[in-house]
Amino acid sequence: MSALFKTLRARWKLVLGLSVAGFLASAALIVAGAAGLAYTSTEAFCIGCHEMRDNVYAEYKGTIHDQNRTGVRAICTDCHVPRDPVALIKRKFEASGELYHHFITGSINTPEKFEAKRHELATHVWKRMKETDSIECRNCHKADKMSVELQSPKAQARHAKAKVENLTCIDCHFGIAHKEPDGPGPREMVFGKAK
Repeated sequence: MSALFKTLRARWKLVLGLSVAGFLASAALIVAGAAGLAYTSTEAFCIGCHEMRDNVYAEYKGTIHDQNRTGVRAICTDCHVPRDPVALIKRKFEASGELYHHFITGSINTPEKFEAKRHELATHVWKRMKETDSIECRNCHKADKMSVELQSPKAQARHAKAKVENLTCIDCHFGIAHKEPDGPGPREMVFGKAK
């Protein structure tokens, strides 16, 4: 009986030890994953390569999203990465492919190459924002919180028309934080027709 007890005890210790080790390894992976997501969502990470720092970040400096009367500032991830955890992780996976395609292959590593790809890069962003109803914009800009009476008559008319035509922010508000590329805008290029 004591041999059976010792065998059972040894197996129980093994199972318990493996369970604790599995739990600790899972917790470490979750913490490391969260830390990785947090780090890759910082401005420092986004402009860590010269392609972003010298091109789109340089254009963003001094725009309304960088400096304004209220001091509220949007960084890269505020406009380019969703906040919903599932959508955020999906976007990070997509971005990893973009890192390989653009940075490792060197397809945008000079100002000339970047300019040659600007319209293509912008089109990808416009399309993604159209598909998500410009959720990145709406994270900060709430239509029901806008003071319509403080908008110009032209802005009031355009916002009313956009609502009727089911347009989203990016249909009209593109090229705000970055230089607008040569070529058709989001509605003409991505969505088929000008309005």
